[in-house]
Amino acid sequence: MKKQLFIIVALLMVNWGLFAQQKIEDVLQAVEQNNTTLAALRKNADAEKLNNRSGIFLENPEVEYHYLWVEPDAVGNRTDVSISQSFDFPTVYKFRNNISNIKNEQVELQFDKQKKDVLLETRLTCNELIYTNAMHAELDKRKLLADSIFVAYKQRFDAGETNILEYNKSRLNKLSAEKELEAVEIEQKALLIKLQGLNGGKPLDFSLKQFPILNIPSDFEKWYLVAEQKNPMLSWLKKEVQIRENKIKLSKAEQLPKINTGYMSEKRDAAHFQGFIIGVTIPLWENINTVKHAKAEAEALQSVTRDNKLRFYNLLKATHQKFIQLQENVVEYKSGMEDVNNASFLEKALNHGEIGLIDYILELSVYNESIDKILEMEKKLNDAFAELNQYM
Repeated sequence: MKKQLFIIVALLMVNWGLFAQQKIEDVLQAVEQNNTTLAALRKNADAEKLNNRSGIFLENPEVEYHYLWVEPDAVGNRTDVSISQSFDFPTVYKFRNNISNIKNEQVELQFDKQKKDVLLETRLTCNELIYTNAMHAELDKRKLLADSIFVAYKQRFDAGETNILEYNKSRLNKLSAEKELEAVEIEQKALLIKLQGLNGGKPLDFSLKQFPILNIPSDFEKWYLVAEQKNPMLSWLKKEVQIRENKIKLSKAEQLPKINTGYMSEKRDAAHFQGFIIGVTIPLWENINTVKHAKAEAEALQSVTRDNKLRFYNLLKATHQKFIQLQENVVEYKSGMEDVNNASFLEKALNHGEIGLIDYILELSVYNESIDKILEMEKKLNDAFAELNQYM
C-alpha cells in the first residue's frame, strides 16, 4: 500500500513539474535565474558600482624624506622629514559622494533595463513557441485528414471509381500536409534550442498551445502613469539630471580654497627643527568655465529627457492602441468563424459525392487560412502585450 502511494505521489510530482513549466511566468523566472548574459551583466554592474565609489575620498597623504650632505663637512649633514595632507572644502566630498550614490542607482537601473530586454526576448520566444505549437496541432489534424482522404481515393482509384486526376490531387494534398507539418517541427526545435540558450543551456519543456487570457486597461493615460514610473531608462535620465545638478554644486565647491596641512622635521648636527605645515591652494585659473560647462550640460540633458519621455509616450500609446484593436479583431474573427464553420458540411458533401476532391480542398483551404490568420493575430496580440508588459 505504501509503495503504491509513493508511486502515485511521484507521478503527481512529475505531472506538476511538467504543468509548472507550461506557464510563461515560470519560464521567465527560470531564465532570470539561469541566463548567462544576466549573470555576466550582474558581475559587471557590481564592479562598476565599486569603481563609482573610487576617487571620492581624501587625496593620499604625501611623505617626503630629504638627506643632504655638504662638502667640506663644516656644519654637518641635514635630514628633513615631512608629512602632509591636502583637504578640499568639505562640501566637495559631500557632492562627490552624492554623485557616486546616484551613479550606483543608475547602474542598477541599467541592469534592470538589460534584464527587461532579456525577459522580453524570452516572452516573445514563448509566444512564437505557442503559435508554433498551435500550428503543429492544427497541421497534424490536417495531415490526418489528408491521409484518410488519400487512403479513400486510392481505394476508389484501384476499384476504378475515380480518375487519375482526383487520385493525384489526394496524393499532392497528403504530401503538402506532411511538408507543412515538417516545417513547423523544424521551427519548434529551433525555438526550443533558442529558449534553452536563454535559460543558460538548461532545457525547458514548453508545449503550451493556447495563448493566455490578456488584460490591459483601456484607459491609456492612467495606465501610462504607472508604466512611466517603471521605465528604467526614464528613471536613469532623471538620475542623470540629479548628477548634473550635483556637478554644478561640485564645480562651485571646487572653486573654494584647498587646504594643505602636515608636519615637518629638520635635523642638523645638534639642532632639531620641527613644526606644522599649513598651506592654501587658491583656484584662480584651473576651474575657469567649469560651472558654466556643468550648467550647459544640465540644460542639454533636460532637453534630452523631455525628448525621450515624449518618444516613450508615443511608442507606448501606439502599441496600446494596436493591442486594443488587435484584441477586438481577434474576438470578432473568432465569433465570425464559429458562425461560418463549414468544415463538417464540406466533409459530408465530399463523402456523399456532392462535390469533388478539388472543390473540397479549395473550400477547406479558405477555412484553414482563416484559422491560420486567427493564430497569427493572437501571436501579434501577445507580442504587443509583451512589449507593454515589460514596463508593468
